Amino acid sequence: MPKATAFSKLEGFEWDGANLEHIAKHNVKYSECEQVFQNEQLVIFFDKEHSKIEKRYKIYGESSTGRRLAIAITVRKNKIRVVTARGQSRKERGENK
Repeated sequence: MPKATAFSKLEGFEWDGANLEHIAKHNVKYSECEQVFQNEQLVIFFDKEHSKIEKRYKIYGESSTGRRLAIAITVRKNKIRVVTARGQSRKERGENK
């Protein structure tokens, strides 16, 4: 699993209509996803369940406005490709019901 600092060595993000449309369904903007990677407090998990074809990672972090996001990514051609992004659930935030 790459360390958070390894993501800083990547060359940016890969966006297209498909992933922009998908995150918009969750009311997330691409700029919020990019902001999460500028925050030093990333929580990164290797997503073994969804890594059949390519390696995927789950990222928990905050946008610059403090919105907590759960993001699924893969790395393609040295760029971060957001597969999906949404607000974190209560469980992901560590809150009880």
